[in-house]
Amino acid sequence: MADWAPIAKEYDPLKAGSIDGTDEEPHDRAIWRAMLARYVPNKGVTGDPHLTLFVARLNFQTTEEKLKEVFSRYGDIRKIRLVRDLVTGFSKGYAFIEYKEERALLKAHRDANRLVIDQHEIFVDFELERTLKGWIPRRLGGGFGGKKESGQLRFGGRDRPFRKPINLPNMKNDFYGEGSSEKRNWSREGTRDWRTRDRDHERSRDKRWPERERSWAWGDSERERDSKEERSRGRERKDRDR
Repeated sequence: MADWAPIAKEYDPLKAGSIDGTDEEPHDRAIWRAMLARYVPNKGVTGDPHLTLFVARLNFQTTEEKLKEVFSRYGDIRKIRLVRDLVTGFSKGYAFIEYKEERALLKAHRDANRLVIDQHEIFVDFELERTLKGWIPRRLGGGFGGKKESGQLRFGGRDRPFRKPINLPNMKNDFYGEGSSEKRNWSREGTRDWRTRDRDHERSRDKRWPERERSWAWGDSERERDSKEERSRGRERKDRDR
């Protein structure tokens, strides 16, 4: 927990696939692909990676001129590279913007994230391909992006940082009754006490049962005697009336 950080300092596909960076087994095929990949950053990319911003979630209709208009307000731009499909020439929805000064880079990183351009809320982060050790792009199962419905969620970046792990106390032994021998002995003794108490209760109930029978029998004889007396008194009244 001492070296925990919400943003990854070194890219690990297995950790990036975990919500808190503690998973020990890959949970989707893309993570396996990323772990087996041997990716080398594109050597054809020029410029200073430490002065370059990564801009994603762009409207496919957004042009280089529009990006320059928006991002030049933060400082002088050296180069803009809007990534396009090699066959169709259409935009892929992300770009790289290189500034001349670090101050402009930091300001754009802080203020331009979630800015709306051409009805799209954009995402802005530092370039990671050439600056983060072990980086694997999303097309090979890595990255920090992904959607829930595709099952390729990745964590540890600015957009979706790691959550702090929860350290729960070890309560397994007590939960399953695997505590100390003293506790086990106490539970056995308690069981014996309850059984003894039940037996005593049964015996006392058996003893009380004959007494209840006798009381019921005595009560029956009393009621019979009272009814006989009532009948005899009724006959006497009838004789007097005659």
